[in-house]
Amino acid sequence: MASSDSKNIQRIGFLLVRNFALMSYASATEPLRAANLLAGRMLYQIVPLGQEAGTVRSSSGVSIECADLESEGETCHTVFVCAGGEPADWADTSASHTMLRRLSRLGVRIGGISSGAFVLAAAGLLDNRGFTIHWEHAPVLKEAFPHLNPRHARFMLEGGVATCGGGVAPLDMMHAMIAERLGADFARRVSDWYLHAAVAEPAAPQRGSGAERFRTNHPALLAALEKMETAIERPLDRTSMARLAGVSPRHLDRLFKEHRGAGFLETYREIRLNHARRLLQQSPLSISEIAYATGFSSPAHFSNAFKSLFAETPGSLRRRVFL
Repeated sequence: MASSDSKNIQRIGFLLVRNFALMSYASATEPLRAANLLAGRMLYQIVPLGQEAGTVRSSSGVSIECADLESEGETCHTVFVCAGGEPADWADTSASHTMLRRLSRLGVRIGGISSGAFVLAAAGLLDNRGFTIHWEHAPVLKEAFPHLNPRHARFMLEGGVATCGGGVAPLDMMHAMIAERLGADFARRVSDWYLHAAVAEPAAPQRGSGAERFRTNHPALLAALEKMETAIERPLDRTSMARLAGVSPRHLDRLFKEHRGAGFLETYREIRLNHARRLLQQSPLSISEIAYATGFSSPAHFSNAFKSLFAETPGSLRRRVFL
């Protein structure tokens, strides 16, 4: 929908999911408030929304008073789903899916912030669209919706859908949305208001580079480590990985020992098990499904390796998280 009244005020709704990330919400709403201050008039109205009227608590304990999505959603130009990192909370949004689909059909721009894109995917609003989600939740989304492929981007504005990785990335997305409506010069003034001097492009990475994450600049070792992060379900053997890195298998072993203090297999197993741990914490997949999705030959093999690294079984971790 276009605007709410003759003054052309855009109402921007935020459907807050229980335990939503407060930083993501603030990063998205504060630029709109600053735009109003700098313009000297109301350009944007921020509309906190819930599945029903009442307060919604953030992950940090701050509660926001929300209007009802069903009664207020149609009055908004854009509605963002703002969610945190707990899959049980995302599942509780099923009552909103029908309303979100209805709003999209009516021309309301729909968006997802942080893990909000998971809710949009569950509502069927991301099929055949480019979108992004917080890097930590991308594996869970891909397991739940194999036909979808989130982009490794800070934010994406594609037609009637706007998605963003969360954290401070909404500052970049709002800069783009304000520039889209009011011009680049005005958007620059808003970003300067928050000392946001380095506005990132949409396709900018969400995470630090491989060199920063793995604390090495060795090109062959980096190539192997970055491939390990993507070849999880079907792990590559040492010979294939060495060929990809452009070194011999023996030299690859030496690189891991010298730069990582751990062998090739040990490092690869740890990367796969960390991925499995995220799936256990965030996805509805069974333990057996997670075992095979992370390249283990059996649930028993997976359980033993997991306990060796994390000092608890996959089952005990899942009970601790979900009970």
